[in-house]
Amino acid sequence: MKSKKPVFDIPPPISAAQKHGVYPELNHDERARMNFLAACYRVVASTIAPGNKLAYETQALAQFTQQHERAPKTRHEVRKLMNSNPFHNMWGAVRRNLMEVRQQTGRAIVLRQIEELAQRAAKLNDQDSNLTLNSSITIPPYVANIDHHCMPGSYYTELVTGDVAPAANYDTGFFVTTGGTIGGLCDGAGLAIANWVKTNASDFSPKRILDIGVAAGHSLVPIAQAFPDAEIIAIDISAPMLRYAHARAKSLGVNNIQFIQMSGEDLSQFSDSSFDWVLSSIFLHELSAKALPKILKEAYRVIKPGGLTVHLEQPQYDDSMPVFEQFMRDWDAYNNNEPFWTAMHSIDMKQALIDSGLQSENIFLAAMRGIINTTLFAESRLGQEEDYGRSAAWHAYGAWKEKS
Repeated sequence: MKSKKPVFDIPPPISAAQKHGVYPELNHDERARMNFLAACYRVVASTIAPGNKLAYETQALAQFTQQHERAPKTRHEVRKLMNSNPFHNMWGAVRRNLMEVRQQTGRAIVLRQIEELAQRAAKLNDQDSNLTLNSSITIPPYVANIDHHCMPGSYYTELVTGDVAPAANYDTGFFVTTGGTIGGLCDGAGLAIANWVKTNASDFSPKRILDIGVAAGHSLVPIAQAFPDAEIIAIDISAPMLRYAHARAKSLGVNNIQFIQMSGEDLSQFSDSSFDWVLSSIFLHELSAKALPKILKEAYRVIKPGGLTVHLEQPQYDDSMPVFEQFMRDWDAYNNNEPFWTAMHSIDMKQALIDSGLQSENIFLAAMRGIINTTLFAESRLGQEEDYGRSAAWHAYGAWKEKS
């Protein structure tokens, strides 16, 4: 009997990413580099990364047990142990370098056309009341002092008038680093949120929605499309992100979002109980320990009684998660310029929501999975329930505010 040849699973090419009015133009060589990087990400994640567990179980664990007469109790003990393991160090070096190369490749693409991208965004943004910027805003230190994800200048740095380069870099790289698993528009998180609300709260018809930390708007656009009659306000501290997000949404035909430059720590512009729904998407892990509770309390204040709050994130670390998995998930905190990651994923999110003012019995944890994009991935040969590697999954921490 002949053995089956292994199938090399490669991610969709960058050309499969869905374009919009401010999406950067990539030439042949740039597409080739991005496709190479996407394939590298897939190999590192699916082929090399599993070797970390093998190295832990066959080498490091025995070393630790012999020395301490017990297994590691925390992810920090595992991290200190694995930091001296040659295989783990090799994998970490490859992964870190891959992220740096991805960022520099995307940066070169957008810098080549930085003026043109700014002009394209300006044509969509100028004289539009749905975009409000604040040149006097202070960038908080937990953003200003960090090149998030190894992105030079982080989300907010401006090099030219009307700059959108940080957002354009983020947009092109998002499809590559996720291997297309969150869709051609990188909107899988927003689709997951909208789908969950439509399925689990079918009677919920929000008239006013607030998105805190909107970034380039990937997650918010599908929510705006799902609730076209809602007035939606999206805030962020980064002018380049907001310029890009507004222009992107407008070019996609979405016009029910107001983009405002402001911090989620101070929502005093909005009165108490002024929103039916307050949300964030993959945002909380970039907040400092002081900023997070402020934002949750402000979110609570502006939600109407009976209204909803949803915060999409990666899973929290708790006793049900093996310490090795916690250690692997924690890698970004120490090696990918995500210094608040480990603290945020260690806190009791339910208690944090209670501390913001919400009632314990109204708080929920929900699993939300992206909708499989069948234009990028063929239907599963193993059945409808199987979607590993074809769509992403997240946890959501939320609550319904107690009615008066």
